[in-house]
Amino acid sequence: MMEESGDHIGMVVPQIFVERTLAIIKPDAVHRAEEIEDIILRSGFTILQKRRVHLTPEQASDFYAEHFGKLFFPSLVAYMSSGPIIAFVLSKEKAITYWRELIGPTNTLKARQTHPDCLRAIYGTDDQRNALHGSDSLSSGEREIRFFFPDSVVEPIPTGQAARDYLSKSVNPTLLKGLTELCKQKPSEPVTWLADWLLENNPNKPRVGGQPRVEEPL
Repeated sequence: MMEESGDHIGMVVPQIFVERTLAIIKPDAVHRAEEIEDIILRSGFTILQKRRVHLTPEQASDFYAEHFGKLFFPSLVAYMSSGPIIAFVLSKEKAITYWRELIGPTNTLKARQTHPDCLRAIYGTDDQRNALHGSDSLSSGEREIRFFFPDSVVEPIPTGQAARDYLSKSVNPTLLKGLTELCKQKPSEPVTWLADWLLENNPNKPRVGGQPRVEEPL
């Protein structure tokens, strides 16, 4: 932004919000999960949350409730409950659009003809077992994220002045306390100590006892 004599000269900066979307690696592609996760990160997405689960048929039915009554519904439920899946919350500007472009058309067989470089063409099996899922809209993303991550706060991530306001109100007070305590303690490894202190004193995350299971039912 240019300045002249202390006055800002007309320049409108659009506010950009980072979206969240739900991504799923389905049962037929879980064995390639490490490769797919690497592609996700190299494509500019941030992985906010990640969960490996094995859905029951009832849970799969609830997740795909919008398709209830369609001919493919029983086989879809059977497929999605046939083995473990990995659910991610991804963030990026226009995350929903970019993730769906990356995974490609729903039908793997057609994807191989029209979008041979997309993830479904590479990792999918057939017209139904298509390896990956992505939310198709903001409202679907919100519902699907809450299905797998009930405690998630699903809203656009602010940038610009909104981000500065958030940092000032919600982050800086805790960080200041941590830095003050760091000066008092004078640990031999200050960065590691501060990181551990912030994890222990995060006001937005209640402490939960026990270790998370690697694989758990939803």
